[in-house]
Amino acid sequence: MAATIRTLDSAMVDRVLAHVTSEGETRQIAVPFTGEPLADVPISSAGDVKAAYAKAGAAQEAWAALPVRERIRPFLRLHDAMIDRRDEILDIVQTETGKARRHAFEEVLDVAGCSLYFARRAPGLLEPHGRRGIFPLATRVTELRHPKGVVAVISPWNYPLSLGVTDVVPALIAGNAVVHKPDTQTALSTLWTIDLLAELGMPRDIWQVVLGDPEDVGEPLIDGADYVAFTGSTRGGRKIAVEAAARLVGCSLELGGKNPMIVLDDADLDLAAQGAIRACFTNAGQLCISIERLYVQESVADAFRDKFVRAVENMKIAAGSEWDTQMGSLTHRRQLDAVTEHVADAVAKGAKVLTGGRARPDLGPLFYEPTVVEGVTEDMDLCRDETFGPVVALYRFSDEDEAVALANDTPYGLNASLWTRDLGRARRLAARVKAGTVNVNEGYGSAYASYDAPMGGMKASGLGRRHGSEGLLKYTEVQTVASQASWLGFEPMLGMSYDTYADTLAGILKTMKRLHLK
Repeated sequence: MAATIRTLDSAMVDRVLAHVTSEGETRQIAVPFTGEPLADVPISSAGDVKAAYAKAGAAQEAWAALPVRERIRPFLRLHDAMIDRRDEILDIVQTETGKARRHAFEEVLDVAGCSLYFARRAPGLLEPHGRRGIFPLATRVTELRHPKGVVAVISPWNYPLSLGVTDVVPALIAGNAVVHKPDTQTALSTLWTIDLLAELGMPRDIWQVVLGDPEDVGEPLIDGADYVAFTGSTRGGRKIAVEAAARLVGCSLELGGKNPMIVLDDADLDLAAQGAIRACFTNAGQLCISIERLYVQESVADAFRDKFVRAVENMKIAAGSEWDTQMGSLTHRRQLDAVTEHVADAVAKGAKVLTGGRARPDLGPLFYEPTVVEGVTEDMDLCRDETFGPVVALYRFSDEDEAVALANDTPYGLNASLWTRDLGRARRLAARVKAGTVNVNEGYGSAYASYDAPMGGMKASGLGRRHGSEGLLKYTEVQTVASQASWLGFEPMLGMSYDTYADTLAGILKTMKRLHLK
């Protein structure tokens, strides 16, 4: 079947690639749908990273000096511009990742919505806030927020537009400059956004881009940073946490997941089966918050399995820009190999493939069928290791306690999903699941897209949060300024002895407590 993906404009590609700081070395990237060459991408050296930091640092002071309401203007405009020019960016995201158009569209919506949220909330979050002092009237306390300086953002290939831009935007709004290392395969979407924001009034130098392998640019990237925001593997996150700690700079890390979905006996099974399609196979399962473990209560397990398998078998898998395509290609050969190995290992050890389980070179070089596996046991790689592909293991449970225990039996804790008609039951169970986000009657979107709420992982799934107030304030240094009235200090007054002063102060403090002044 011939791919119908649109060809990118070569002049546009050349224009946005000029935003990469590079001495001139290039690397060819390919279109996942077809394997055909896409572009020769500039690669950065350690010296290029240092140059990017120098340029970003030089621009940051003037940017931070602008009032917040001026800094947010390009990002307010980005909301409409991203939506109005969605066809351009959808073509880019599909071409560099191989995902279905509907899944690329989620990235566009995410960048538009998240940027608008932070632009609207920033003035209130970043303005000085009065805090209660030790002595009413006599002590005046103000909390100030200052930018960190230059932030390093390291973003992955699976959601290159969403996971890159939505970390950079709040860092910039907070008054920082950014040196950003997106994945080399999927850098075009980031570079196009920079090009767009420059048109919308963003000073070009505050967002620098470098490309390259971690072993080449990783050390100078961390060494120059005043803060590090990383999305990627748990292995990579552990390394970055150590390196950041050695320099006493902060970091936020969104890492891996082996996310569970629980279908209770009172769930709407038709809705749950369709929801599982979205939860398990969006972006061919290459989503850190996608579902890889699916637990169904015994009394409805057979009925759910039949509905779910039938729905998976009817999915439309294709290369191209048609909106009705439900799943596209994997992005990297290494990912196809990892998925193939996980399924083969499970089958060799006794698991049963209910549907799927094959690569599809007839559709394109990196396609793999959406796959449902039953009978997965502890000795199989598929049981505990993150697959990061279109494969889900189906399990059964007897009661709620067992469901919670199974869901929590993992070193990860990023996302979870619960399906039931009883929202009270769902909320009680959700509070027992050790995951940073829990979605009820949805796979991942209801929590992730609620930008006013924090999003991130527990346990080995990360540190810190994106979204919510923390998603902006983590990029700031907090300062407390306290002024004390000259007539009241912390030493005895008017010739009072220290023991009298201590008794007097003790009485004042107890009175303040009774009056709820402290």
